[in-house]
Amino acid sequence: MLAARLLRAAPSGLASLHSSARRLRGARVAVVLSGCGVYDGTEIHEASAILVHLSRGGAEVQMYAPDIPQMHVIDHSKGQPAEAESRNVLVESARIARGKIADLAKLSTKDHDAVIFPGGFGAAKNLSTFAVDGKDCKVNGEVERVLKEFHKAGKPIGLCCISPVLAAKVLSGAEVTVGHEEEEGGKWPYAGTAGAIKALGGKHCVKEVTEAHVDVNNKMVTTPAFMCETELHHIFDGIGAMVKGVLKLTGK
Repeated sequence: MLAARLLRAAPSGLASLHSSARRLRGARVAVVLSGCGVYDGTEIHEASAILVHLSRGGAEVQMYAPDIPQMHVIDHSKGQPAEAESRNVLVESARIARGKIADLAKLSTKDHDAVIFPGGFGAAKNLSTFAVDGKDCKVNGEVERVLKEFHKAGKPIGLCCISPVLAAKVLSGAEVTVGHEEEEGGKWPYAGTAGAIKALGGKHCVKEVTEAHVDVNNKMVTTPAFMCETELHHIFDGIGAMVKGVLKLTGK
């Protein structure tokens, strides 16, 4: 009798279990890298913080990077260009992704609920020419495509550190933050970026390093990260606020 009841109950029980699993599926988030290392690629601490907060938020992550040469290679022990070296952005980004990475050209908006861009000089050197050309910069074609497609689809975009300049260049009227607009004795060494964002047609919003700005109309969330000279845990907390904002906008 008991066995018969269990057999009869199993299908509906399993259906309920599968239904719950579907409801609990986390947001699918694409993370776009720009190399490996703050001075010529992705800021590694920022990328790691993003991945930790996404994991904690139950997200499914896929990392991408463009299959292009780096602008140049910096010897991080000296802070100087390594003149004889050349490296590939996708190959270097694979170090952070532990090998699980795809060419940015393969990123499809329909496969993801949101996209996040960490900072690091790679965003200004490899994903764009901002480091050289400032407000007159060009954005990598695949990066521009991804930003425009996610924006058109009404899917959230997260950016931190210097990467908000990408959105300011590509998406007219974007509201972003890179922190404060004055250097304040060296605490905000890249404060001039705020002026460049305005020159690009974006709106800059002053925020503390532990905060994130949410542009509700454009479904965009930004945080200063290493635009501020401060302790690592403050950077981590600000990125957490950004990731939380992105995940909230997905509705997952």
